[in-house]
Amino acid sequence: MKNRALVSVSDKSGLVPFVKGLVDLGWEIIATGGTQKLLESEGVKTIGISEVTGFPEICDGRVKTLHPKVHGGILARRDVPAHMQTLKENGIETIELVCVNLYPFRQTIAKEGVSMEDAIENIDIGGPSMVRSAAKNWKDVTIICDPADYDRVLDELRTNGKTSDQTRLQLSAKAYTHTAEYDSCIATYMRAQAGLNEKLFLEYDLKQSLRYGENPHQSAKFYAAMQPAPFSLAFAEQIQGKELSYNNIQDANAALNVLRDFEEPFCVALKHMNPCGAAVGATIEEAWQAAYEADKVSIYGGIVGVNRTLTAEVALGMKPIFLEIVIAPDYTPEALEILAAKKNLRVMKVDMTRDGASVPQYISVNGGLLSQQLDTQVEQLTAEMCVTKVKPTAAQLADAEFGWKIVKHVKSNAIAVVRDNHTIGIGAGQTNRVGSADIALNEAKNAGFTDGLVLASDGFLPFGDTVELAARYGVTTIVQPGGSIRDDESIDKADEMGICMLFTGVRHFKH
Repeated sequence: MKNRALVSVSDKSGLVPFVKGLVDLGWEIIATGGTQKLLESEGVKTIGISEVTGFPEICDGRVKTLHPKVHGGILARRDVPAHMQTLKENGIETIELVCVNLYPFRQTIAKEGVSMEDAIENIDIGGPSMVRSAAKNWKDVTIICDPADYDRVLDELRTNGKTSDQTRLQLSAKAYTHTAEYDSCIATYMRAQAGLNEKLFLEYDLKQSLRYGENPHQSAKFYAAMQPAPFSLAFAEQIQGKELSYNNIQDANAALNVLRDFEEPFCVALKHMNPCGAAVGATIEEAWQAAYEADKVSIYGGIVGVNRTLTAEVALGMKPIFLEIVIAPDYTPEALEILAAKKNLRVMKVDMTRDGASVPQYISVNGGLLSQQLDTQVEQLTAEMCVTKVKPTAAQLADAEFGWKIVKHVKSNAIAVVRDNHTIGIGAGQTNRVGSADIALNEAKNAGFTDGLVLASDGFLPFGDTVELAARYGVTTIVQPGGSIRDDESIDKADEMGICMLFTGVRHFKH
């Protein structure tokens, strides 16, 4: 008796050569609907599903494989005589291989303007039943739901006449994953349609097990989303260097979020998820040099990201500095040759295509999970945002916009002090805002910057103390969200000190 394969797929990529390979090995092919039409058009002889069941496909194809002659042939245990006797008594032949993937429900609901009726018709019923039946009986049946497995299965059949136990077990596990992901997508959609409370189903693939987490006594793993995304370390190409650590990944992700906000040539140096130096320039070389000079101390052991092809000139500037990671959308061959001398340096090539997609962000808490959209909003600052008597010059407005983009990526309470489109002082994560301002302004003073400074605050300034402090250090412009019940106090103090103040109306906390 010939081996039998049941083939019924929505994704038909690679199917014809796979099935022809089975036929060459003497297999009989059972096929349904569109799959049968494709195979027959390619000269592959098939047995229609109705020939197996003795029953026509009904209800517009909704019912065709839900039949004992299908599921009996899949589920019967070959090592149980009673099962095999039952098949014989009922004229049921065994099915040794099931090749099924499911209706494109996810792709259907992703289409703009899709109706619920269309979505419902793309909920597969017979497909998941066959997949789960074959997966359950993996000791006797090979289940394939991923075209990437076609060659592996054919190679084993050609070599050994059957698939190995390990292969069937692995394919069974993949099959259950396939139906679980499918059902979670349907459940999410249907609950929304029905107005039920949302349930969150997350799908991530293990990318790598990490040596440890934030500290050596903590275990950690790195998972990647199902679909590639720009500005993502999970889908980056590591060109050289040591394996990424948990802290590396956190820091690099923070750097990518800063890079996302800039379209002009831009460089950011980052340490412990906070920018320590950042600058825009006419060229990427100019941006790198300004970012480096912004804080030559903190950059040690940090991460540097650029949003242009990294050149030999930039690589030469980086060569004498100890860095953990360099991130860029691309590298010149000369730059890679220079960086190759630093064998432990992790060199990452990251897709920085701007797609405008909404980016979900998940943060675990004890016994729960927080979800929000990533803060990708960027405000364009205008002179109309000024709330003081002193109005901004064009240069001050440009610096205010630059500082406003940077401060949103600094841990709150956050202060960024900038001049000439580069940072000169960062105050991060203090328990009061004036403390953060004091740190940032002292950094600027110690670097020799005492006039023409612009200060950006991620939250409103509820008192005049920060304004008064800023004036003593040479700040001429302050940009902040505004919105405090005591805004007038800050405005009055700015007017008293001759400082220009801008209210953006938007807050950018980063906890």
